[in-house]
Amino acid sequence: MNTNALARIASLVGEPARAAMLLALMDGRSLTARELADSARITPATASRHLALLVEAGLLRVNAQGRHRYHRLASAEVAGVLEGILRLGVAAAAPQRVATGPRDATMRFARTCYDHLAGRLAVAIVDRLVEHHALVIDDDTAQLTSRAGTAFRALGFDVDGLAPDAGRPPCRPCLDWGERRMHLAGRVGVLLCAHCVDRGWLLRAPKSRALQLSPTGAVAFRDWLGVERWTALGADDSLPRFSRTG
Repeated sequence: MNTNALARIASLVGEPARAAMLLALMDGRSLTARELADSARITPATASRHLALLVEAGLLRVNAQGRHRYHRLASAEVAGVLEGILRLGVAAAAPQRVATGPRDATMRFARTCYDHLAGRLAVAIVDRLVEHHALVIDDDTAQLTSRAGTAFRALGFDVDGLAPDAGRPPCRPCLDWGERRMHLAGRVGVLLCAHCVDRGWLLRAPKSRALQLSPTGAVAFRDWLGVERWTALGADDSLPRFSRTG
């Protein structure tokens, strides 16, 4: 990429209204121009001009369905870039030692990172997999081991039958901008997030990336992670009260 192209992308992402619309799409949803205009607090006409630029640059894609046109992030790579910028922004604004990541306790505990699970829960899942030699993380790569099937099966999640996909790795590490440690992305990360939502362990919040923990989810995660690690997750009161007593 030449310097002009880099400067163009930076200017597109750096405009406050466009940044707000991009962040509104970080939960993986598709939204209309009006919905995105509301998120950026601008008029629909102004939003349409901004959105046209983002689509032209390849940052967004548009799907037409009936009379509506839905905008979404063009790829997981775009989401990764935005997540990286968030991490840089937090680091630059906080030279002193402060709490990192979202201030909201629910967002800190569990949220979507585009299409996969993020937050303290996601990092704890990776810790458990690494501890049980089911996952090996080395710099920018993540590799499931022969023990992964057993480890995930205890959570009711089957990775042994994962169909190959040449366009996307089975798993990759993704730096959590709140915890500053790795959570799991890739196809396994996407399917694991969907599994937890389908089971009703994590509940999607309207117009938010936050995932709310349910009572059944608290029991499932506590039993799988172990009481000691589960108790540590609630050390900052990020867990609902019902989950702290088990």
